[in-house]
Amino acid sequence: MLYYNITQKETTHYTKGVTVKLYTAVAISSILGASNFAHGQTIEGKVTNAQGTPVAGAVVVLEGTGKQTTTDRTGSFTLTSLPTGDGALHISAQGYAHLHSDVQVIEGGTVSDSFTLTPSPIEVIDIVSTPLHLSVMESSVPVSVLAGETLRREQAATLGDTLEGVVGVHSSAHANVASTPVIRGLSGPRVLIAQNGLDVGDVSRVGPDHAVGSEASTAEKIEVLRGPATLFYGSGAIGGVVNVVDNRVPTDNTTRGEWRLETSTVDDKKLGAFNGTFGGDNFAFYVDGYMRETEDYEVPVAPELEGDDHDHEDEHEHGSDYVVENSAEESSGFTFGASYLLDDGFVGLSVEQFNREYGIPGHSHGEEEHDDHDEDHEDDHDEHEDEHEHDENVFADLEQTRIQGKGSLKLNSDVFNRVNFVIGHSDYEHSEIEGGVAGTTFETVSNEVKIDLFHNTFAGWDGAVSLHYKDNEFSAIGSEAFAPPSDTSMLALAVMEERRFGDVLIQLGARIEKVSLEADSVPFPEVELHHHDEDDHDHDEHDDDHDDDHDEHDDDHDHDEHTELLAADYDFTPISFSAGLVWDFTEGYNLGVSVSRSERAPSAAELLSFGPHIGTRTYEVGAVFELHDDEDHAEFESHLDGISEEVSQNIDLTLRKTQGDFGFILNAFYNRVDDYYFQEFSGYYVEAAHDHGHEEEGHDDHDEGEEHDEHVDELPLYVFTTEDVVLHGFEVQAALQHNANFKTTVFGDYVKARLRDGGNLPRTSPMRFGATFSYQAEQLSAHLDVTRYAEQNDVAERETSTDGYTLVDVSVNYDFDVQGYPMSVYFRGNNLTDTEARVHTSFLKDIAPRPGRNLSFGVTGYF
Repeated sequence: MLYYNITQKETTHYTKGVTVKLYTAVAISSILGASNFAHGQTIEGKVTNAQGTPVAGAVVVLEGTGKQTTTDRTGSFTLTSLPTGDGALHISAQGYAHLHSDVQVIEGGTVSDSFTLTPSPIEVIDIVSTPLHLSVMESSVPVSVLAGETLRREQAATLGDTLEGVVGVHSSAHANVASTPVIRGLSGPRVLIAQNGLDVGDVSRVGPDHAVGSEASTAEKIEVLRGPATLFYGSGAIGGVVNVVDNRVPTDNTTRGEWRLETSTVDDKKLGAFNGTFGGDNFAFYVDGYMRETEDYEVPVAPELEGDDHDHEDEHEHGSDYVVENSAEESSGFTFGASYLLDDGFVGLSVEQFNREYGIPGHSHGEEEHDDHDEDHEDDHDEHEDEHEHDENVFADLEQTRIQGKGSLKLNSDVFNRVNFVIGHSDYEHSEIEGGVAGTTFETVSNEVKIDLFHNTFAGWDGAVSLHYKDNEFSAIGSEAFAPPSDTSMLALAVMEERRFGDVLIQLGARIEKVSLEADSVPFPEVELHHHDEDDHDHDEHDDDHDDDHDEHDDDHDHDEHTELLAADYDFTPISFSAGLVWDFTEGYNLGVSVSRSERAPSAAELLSFGPHIGTRTYEVGAVFELHDDEDHAEFESHLDGISEEVSQNIDLTLRKTQGDFGFILNAFYNRVDDYYFQEFSGYYVEAAHDHGHEEEGHDDHDEGEEHDEHVDELPLYVFTTEDVVLHGFEVQAALQHNANFKTTVFGDYVKARLRDGGNLPRTSPMRFGATFSYQAEQLSAHLDVTRYAEQNDVAERETSTDGYTLVDVSVNYDFDVQGYPMSVYFRGNNLTDTEARVHTSFLKDIAPRPGRNLSFGVTGYF
């Protein structure tokens, strides 16, 4: 006889598909003993909305076993071979609130029931890359996901610009060529960029002028975890995670695909992208590719705020508009993947080739020398003029090969029921080309393995044990190799658990790492330091206008003449804990609380840098070098001991309304970070000689007769130091579904980043708020976005404030069929008012504002 009792409790909602979760509490005498699961039970159900219309495409998952199915067009589903015991049924669907039901199943027979979903206007998509259940509406950790039409609408050339519309996420806005995400005021080594759960394996966290080695045009979705995510990804995720998810290792062989063509006016962009999945029997294959080309992008005002000596009207190639010079890019990539499909899992492998060539604005040298040549050859447009123009610009040539293995297998064990694993190898290189030769080359080789072992339900708890290994070999060679070669490895063990107690979901986790950092040849140059006369020169942070006359400085200032090599060998043991709960305190509302303590091992660049970084217009010195300053003399000394981990203590509070025509999410956070590594201005400047490398082809060595240009940059000296800091703020999302066609969404975010002893952290994102007005019909959709960026006056030393601005964007999409194949044409207009917009989080805000008015047109096809 089968006894089945189910009680419905509606909780949070979901956007893409329906997820049914059965939390099963089973009496287990010992974790090593025999399983008490008795299989053979079947649950049949039907999912409808309040009007009785079937909800198709629902995904039904049996938690703790990996069992899942999907509702058909009538809303019906069947779960078979279920274990007996107590648990919970959890249902979610696009546009509806989640539905949660208690359940008890006793051996024998089949039971049927029906389930009614209530609408909700906020889009929610589950995070797939973590053992715990995470979504914007039912996790203690704040998360966001871009997917589907929303992802395509927000997509830009860089990952940072693509995600800028996500609440709590801003962009470093590095001239449209290398922008990275800024999450709650944190970026760089504190925000991990991942591809399908593994570190993307580039050098984007070493410098803001380094592009992210991942492409969004072929992605299925992008997951964002706001706040510490060290449990899932390691100590490098102390500030958050961005995970680009695609189907490069396919999990099924259903034939489907997408292609897209797009062009835009502000940068003459040309984009083509496609992806497809196909196969047969037990084999599945995936292929994607893309090509993108842009020119220098247009801006509504002169790009440089000060010291702009160029006649832009004569130089522009795009009519009367100004352009940000050297902001063009060319990208291409190709991926092939294959999987072998099993009855209860899959194993597969993919290979990707990623190529990108992009200009580095603000990285040009020697314009004065070229101006002299231009005076002599004003009307000469032969190959020498092209050579001079090329020599003035610096561009990056990036190549990356990424191999990724992935699998999920069911385990017939009394302890573990499933194992998920990902294995990755990345070989990355980018060279900064000056005068036709590679001035500096960055290389990194990464290997990573992550294994999640999901255990059977034990005393009501579901979760996984995670094993994680990563090794990264980094090297930089050339005139601007400010960070030395290093090898960083990490081995970690983590445990993540969750359990529901009635209306309360508890989520717990702990992680311990062993991080090793080795560098055998750390340069310790002797540099000449001098103060700068602030009365004669106006410097703002990292954006200094340099006097062209450096004749008074002689060869004694050659900082490379006397260099001592040091050896560094560090071992860190970061430990992280997290606890959170979600309380459905009344129908349609829940409260989330998350507290965590996370530790981060400092990066090699933060510790060991010593040299000019032209991308940020600074001379960088790592934390292992200590500046001794007295009235007569200033010099550095090395102190390799006393280096400690960065410690973050964070609390998040979230209030949500999860169903009805009106929904909202209110987040408040407080993050105290002890021993926070950041760059502090020393008060000194360094003369950094820069070799253009104008050498004749075929000559490796310079001789007296060879043409050779050298430019001397006066760079402000910034030293990595540690201070205790506090970051706190809020995030707001709310949506009102007026009727079946019209919806209004509003949002806002704010972060205050300050030193505990007084002062502000540099380049903190300003307060932002905005609204989206949406129309959705059967074939036509339209969106109007208005976003206000407030003025930022909370600035650090030598940093200037940034004016506020308002951006107005619009998008229109029309769907239709061509011989049975769905297609859509779309139009997007960005910055329709052609507003001058300078991004406070950007190192280049004073020379590279946001693009001006841009009109984009495209067509997408599906099969």
